[in-house]
Amino acid sequence: MTVKPEWNQLIQNLINEGILHSPNVIKAMQHVSREHYLPERIRGHYAIDTPLPIGYGQTISAPHMVAIMNEALQLEVGLKVLEIGTGSGWHASTIAEIIAPLDSPKETCGHIYTTEIIKELADYARENINKTDYSQRVTVIHTDGSQGYQPEAPYDRILVTAAAPNIPQPLTDQLKPNSILIIPVGTTIYYQTLIRVTKKDTKLTKEDLGSVAFVPLTGKHGQQ
Repeated sequence: MTVKPEWNQLIQNLINEGILHSPNVIKAMQHVSREHYLPERIRGHYAIDTPLPIGYGQTISAPHMVAIMNEALQLEVGLKVLEIGTGSGWHASTIAEIIAPLDSPKETCGHIYTTEIIKELADYARENINKTDYSQRVTVIHTDGSQGYQPEAPYDRILVTAAAPNIPQPLTDQLKPNSILIIPVGTTIYYQTLIRVTKKDTKLTKEDLGSVAFVPLTGKHGQQ
């Protein structure tokens, strides 16, 4: 995948700001450019650190937010990850680059399952993921992700990329012991709190990671 100088500069800026610091996350963010996951009409803005519209009322996250969430997930090779809200497929691909790197033996690689409630976006993300050669490491499912994805549960990590009014019970139920859930929580439009939930055996510990702005989560456990 070709990476241009302006993308490398953006990643370097995130490193300088202390947002990116883990070597595996830095490497993935450097390698998986947002350029390849955007509609052509806005592709020229790919290296600007801001959310961008991808249609159907949805956005692709700003690079700094993807960096923050990937760092908070404490990702490593071999994990099974569930993402709620595929969007364009970019965030899932950055995670795949960490948990299932091409230079690792296949038997040690992890996998990311990502759900998208809007069929047109699920199809769009699948196309992007196929074009960028992540289809063996990322599975896109068109479904209501606010209920999780029971067929592949339990998961080492769950990531939610839209704001829920509360933490959905199905998601915590589908976590393995010693696992992590990252989710924006709040009902104010485009202003919420990013929460990290750590599950130790059956006990849940919640940590406030700061204020964020996400589109609302839809579906059974989403915004009403």
